[in-house]
Amino acid sequence: MLTPDRPTLPPGLDSWDEPMRQALAEARRAAQAGEVPVGAVLLGPDGAVLARAANAPIASADPTAHAEILAMRQGALALGNYRLTGCTLVVTLEPCLMCLGAMVHARLAALVYGAPDPKSGAVASCLDAASLGFVNHRLAALGGVLADDCGDLLRQFFRARR
Repeated sequence: MLTPDRPTLPPGLDSWDEPMRQALAEARRAAQAGEVPVGAVLLGPDGAVLARAANAPIASADPTAHAEILAMRQGALALGNYRLTGCTLVVTLEPCLMCLGAMVHARLAALVYGAPDPKSGAVASCLDAASLGFVNHRLAALGGVLADDCGDLLRQFFRARR
């Protein structure tokens, strides 16, 4: 469940633009591999990058290999804990329901995303996650960070495939 709170910038960051640029670099890496260009960066409570990941469901033959899931897996291994308390996930596209559910289970503090996803976005576009009363964890969320850059990358990718 999301809160109306905006995520707090970790120490050393002046804006969310730099971690989103890192997520965009991951998304470009996914596109080069023929995957839908989505990238994610997981920041620890101190602002340090714990993990970076690009979408990889095709290459890994794994429907759960979304950038968000892969970044959280790497971060959990780095921390030695499946709970990512105090961490912030920065992702180029509004997460789907599967990824949002994983974020809740991981107890992420915050989510920052770029482009909205009108087809399957579970934060605001297709589902108002805040209305799900059974969700037992709340995370702050902020959308629209470098949304034009994130959306352009996705549009270019799909345009080239048609």
